[in-house]
Amino acid sequence: MLAVVLVVTAGAPAAQPPRLSGEATVSLLTMLPGDEVYSLFGHSAIRIRDPLTGFDVAYNYGTFNFEQPGFVVRFARGRLDYILDTAPYSYEVDRYRHLQRPIIEQRLDLDSATVGALFSRLEINALPENRAYRYRFFHDNCSTRLLEIIDIALSDAGRPALALPGRSETESFRDLIRPYGAGTPLLWTGMSAGLGIPADSVASTRQRSFLPLELMRLADAITVEGRSLVASRDTVFWIPGAGTAPPAFPWPTILGWAICVAVGVATAIAWRTPRRYETALRRLDVTLLAVAGVVGVVLGLLWLATEHGVTGPNLHLIWAWPTHVAAAVAIARRRRWRPYLLGAGAVALVAAAGWPFWPQGMPAALLPFAILVAVRCLARGAAPAVPDAVGPPTALP
Repeated sequence: MLAVVLVVTAGAPAAQPPRLSGEATVSLLTMLPGDEVYSLFGHSAIRIRDPLTGFDVAYNYGTFNFEQPGFVVRFARGRLDYILDTAPYSYEVDRYRHLQRPIIEQRLDLDSATVGALFSRLEINALPENRAYRYRFFHDNCSTRLLEIIDIALSDAGRPALALPGRSETESFRDLIRPYGAGTPLLWTGMSAGLGIPADSVASTRQRSFLPLELMRLADAITVEGRSLVASRDTVFWIPGAGTAPPAFPWPTILGWAICVAVGVATAIAWRTPRRYETALRRLDVTLLAVAGVVGVVLGLLWLATEHGVTGPNLHLIWAWPTHVAAAVAIARRRRWRPYLLGAGAVALVAAAGWPFWPQGMPAALLPFAILVAVRCLARGAAPAVPDAVGPPTALP
């Protein structure tokens, strides 16, 4: 999955790979999620083992190279190329044991012709000129590629394609990844905010395989020529407590509502004596609109200036206008911008009122901030002009 391996861990395969015997087997390896951000969604790989020749290699579509030119910019713009890498199976086990991420192995029931075809395809794909591909989180990653290449190998061997279970799916891509962010509520808030409407389309049975754990479950239900694809399952090693983190206390949401209530009370108090609190409220509004504007700029760039494909259209731009940065500057310079503020406040209020009904999943933690934008824009836009408080009046001589 996303940044599963931070560097390429092994070289390209040999130019003349060994021939497999008829005893060779194929396994699907599923590595459970880890604690780091890059390991949050788990990982998948293919193992090919031949007990007669001693060949035992893991094929991993989840590596990338930090030395790619313009790495940071390519990553941010969705132009990062991932690589099919190979490593001895024992090396992979040792590495994930060190990371305390259990591995589950499913040995696949494939005939020797299909195993040979799969091995040939993997070796060709692992050549230096073929190993790179453009990563797409939902649609083309270390997990989805494994199902595809097994289907291709079956076709090469003259066998029917994989038969997926016929079932009606109801969960969207966003629904599927939500449990993986439950243990890190702040990270999930940012991640979910950056995903646009495309993330809320329902994932088909096959599309669910973009998550390694979903691929593992799906493999158990797939058949090949009437037989179960999975012949056996084994836990290579286990770490107590490993896997998806349990839901954490939703402190960003609680904190957001606490701030929202505090600002609402302050706004009501200041409405009666605006001159006394004008300086403090101006600073609050400058900060609030600057932050909302920066959020809008980031979301706009994710939509229009990247190739992620799932970051736009983004309905958070209804309340987080990029132009709020300019409004913050204007308010800091004591300019009123009354029509802008009234319009922005009204639109933000509509966004907040429709929060549960928009066709995009909107994080609960951001709702109080949308309400804050609405309240403060409407309050400042409707309030009469007042000077800064300069302290108590002095008596004239």
